[in-house]
Amino acid sequence: MKKISRRRFLYCSAAFLSATLPTCPALAFGTKNRQHSGADDIRGRVFKGDAPKVLWKWSKEGFLYKKIKNGKVICGICPNRCVLAEGDRSVCRSRVNINGTLYSLAYGNPCAIHLDPVEKKPLYHFRPRTTAFSIATSGCNFRCLNCQNYEISQAKPYEVRSYELFPAGVVKEARRAGAASIAYTYSEPITFFEYMIDTARLAREAGIYNLMISNGYINHKPLLELSSVLDGANINLKSYSDTIYRKLNGGRLQPVLNTFETLHGQGVHFEMTTLVVPGYVDDPDMIKRMCDWILNAVGPDYPLHFIRFFPRYKLDRLPPTPVSTLEQFRDLALAAGVHYVYVGNVPGHDGNNTYCHNCGKLLINRRGYIIPDYNLNGSHCKYCNTAIPGVWEDATNNSV
Repeated sequence: MKKISRRRFLYCSAAFLSATLPTCPALAFGTKNRQHSGADDIRGRVFKGDAPKVLWKWSKEGFLYKKIKNGKVICGICPNRCVLAEGDRSVCRSRVNINGTLYSLAYGNPCAIHLDPVEKKPLYHFRPRTTAFSIATSGCNFRCLNCQNYEISQAKPYEVRSYELFPAGVVKEARRAGAASIAYTYSEPITFFEYMIDTARLAREAGIYNLMISNGYINHKPLLELSSVLDGANINLKSYSDTIYRKLNGGRLQPVLNTFETLHGQGVHFEMTTLVVPGYVDDPDMIKRMCDWILNAVGPDYPLHFIRFFPRYKLDRLPPTPVSTLEQFRDLALAAGVHYVYVGNVPGHDGNNTYCHNCGKLLINRRGYIIPDYNLNGSHCKYCNTAIPGVWEDATNNSV
């Protein structure tokens, strides 16, 4: 047998792994992310002794927390329920215990500000052809291995470039931009809850809609408070498996399901988004179970979006989702009885359009974020007069 050099052996080994990793999620995990066997359950994994020594002007006392012995506090915003000793920072990176008081460091300091079509959120049944003034701060209470915005979601407030824009300023800029709504989005708005709810209250007074684009990982009490000023939401239903939630996202399934039920009970319009990650969220039986839960818990009228995955962050060696898988899942959901099911991240696909669930006629034709055909009379199908669930008219009763 011919001997080869150590350098040649290493080169051939690397070439072999590169050829096999794209089709093998387990191998991709084991090489690129040796420190991670998965996102796992991140509750309790706080940053010890990582809080700043003094408060800065973008600080706000926590909306909901409890002081316990020895100067510790328990955050009550999300199911992580971080227990912070003095000087600790929360899992979401945005909350700290300073001298026995919980503070948010994500208040009035957005790191992202954009004017977006509302369809980008994605929200397909909420005021089509209007714009949303979109803001985000850093931080997230999940650790999704496929995060699309990890540069800000997995960063602390001082690690990103931010702008000074307090709640009144957000409302002022939204009005100046002619936006119909303000969207709390991009990272995880639950982690900047205080900033979001204070802004939402002012926006409601100004006649501007409030939209939350979120993973839905929030406790019941703060969600009830937010629901009083929330007009719409897109909530990620990342899978219908607690095991996958723990491995892929670092959270749990049940709190997210609770969020859907609460929003439904409070009469808040919401849409559901499932990113179909190959090797994790591409089991048809799981999708069937998910649809059964949706129908039994909240009914058939909330739109469901199946989104195509593209390699990103810690899963950058996985292949994109086959379009055929998205089409299969859309067919499964429609057959189960969900009335409005969409395919996302596939430009030009018929699954981007809205069809009347009663007569099947085309109601909204979408070409990217452009809507060339719109066939609703107010909130009803132009052809059969069936009421179409969603928010189709503004507060002054002017149709789009």
